[in-house]
Amino acid sequence: MFTGIISGRGTIKSFAERKGGAAGRRLVLAVADWSDRAGLKLGASVACNGICLTVVEPFVTAGVPDSLDFDLSPETLSCTTAIGWKEGGRVNLERPLRMGDEFGGHMVSGHVDSTSLVLASEAEGDYTVWWFELPKGLERYIVPKGSVTIDGVSLTVNRVEAARFSVAIIPHTALVTGFGVLRPDDRVNLEVDLVAKNLARLAAPHLQE
Repeated sequence: MFTGIISGRGTIKSFAERKGGAAGRRLVLAVADWSDRAGLKLGASVACNGICLTVVEPFVTAGVPDSLDFDLSPETLSCTTAIGWKEGGRVNLERPLRMGDEFGGHMVSGHVDSTSLVLASEAEGDYTVWWFELPKGLERYIVPKGSVTIDGVSLTVNRVEAARFSVAIIPHTALVTGFGVLRPDDRVNLEVDLVAKNLARLAAPHLQE
């Protein structure tokens, strides 16, 4: 379980087909600049742009990892933005919630519901309003003042209009996440509010996403 509070960013060293013809791809991520990497071991979970991935090989220097390997399955590649990742790209990073940690965002599973297209950005004072497409089937989960996760970042929905919704990004968030380099026509990973999704399923179990 994550909270959507990004603690650093990693750089893609390589993103290639897995050896021996195995399905999926192997991601090698440089994390030497990530202050929260200490103690990460084989089997640990890390949210990379909102995707919960498992460490399959840590490369450790002086007791802490400076790069991490992850295997991405064909399913993950088919339903997230990971299929378009390239060497040199940057991803938002978060470790799972640990006992005693401050719960600063909202409940995030790391299971991406859909990708969404960036439609536009509008400067309003010193912050930026970003507009995204609202994917079909997820409309009932995205409501004004509700929570949403975009590329792993916990955010509050600002407005909802027809087939689009907006969030407001403060300068700090733009500085420490990928929002600082986001552009219209980019695609992002979208996870709707976990509590809202589960409540909707319990209330109407016949409804499918």
